[in-house]
Amino acid sequence: MASVAVQLLGFFLALLGFAGTVVATLLPQWRSTAYMGSNIITATSYMKGLWMECVWHSTGIYQCELYRSLLALPRDLQAARALMVLSCISSVLACLVAVMGMKCTKFAQRSVIKSPLVLSGGVGFLCAGLLCLVTVSWTTNDVIMNFYDLLLPSGMKYEIGLAVYLGYASSFLSLTGGLVLCWSSRSSRERSQGPLHVQTNQPSSPPPAFNNLYPSAPLYRPPEALKDNRAPSLCSLSSSGYRLNNYV
Repeated sequence: MASVAVQLLGFFLALLGFAGTVVATLLPQWRSTAYMGSNIITATSYMKGLWMECVWHSTGIYQCELYRSLLALPRDLQAARALMVLSCISSVLACLVAVMGMKCTKFAQRSVIKSPLVLSGGVGFLCAGLLCLVTVSWTTNDVIMNFYDLLLPSGMKYEIGLAVYLGYASSFLSLTGGLVLCWSSRSSRERSQGPLHVQTNQPSSPPPAFNNLYPSAPLYRPPEALKDNRAPSLCSLSSSGYRLNNYV
């Protein structure tokens, strides 16, 4: 039951990371900035995401526009798109594999394939978390470098948006869930194999003695007639109770 609880904990942590990764991919708040005019009513906020660019006015108007051309986008934005999409795909595949390998499911019960499936799911979540972490770290570095660039006009400087922070949290959840799943698969595999016993070649017991199987033959005793290499006399024969006339 402990291994089942650990697997469920790791799976739900990774599932939360996957949901956060999807939300962070779709949100437009990767880069944000605000311009304040002389009147608070004319305040506007600009946001840039992976798929769209939005403008929010203080009057309550929210306008978004999708990027029309893929090739016209900067290379860093194209790379961020590809990495986040790969992270989502890896999480989906890891979810399917981990569900089949968990002990609480009925797929391949009491089979040795359970532990490798859970391990594969954990590795998939680790890959998804690393892809998301690389993307948000790259975006953070780009935003900070542009913000402190003195040659760049102030109107083109942005700050780190909410989606980047959400991406950090999602990547850490995916990494944690993947590590927990990998650890649970290792512990369950060791428990199923059990401790290894070294078998020593002990000498086999000797075969039972021949005398124990068959009783020993009685000792041979020569007849009285052959003692001292002498033929028995008539007197001895008559004294022993036998008479020579009985045999003639």
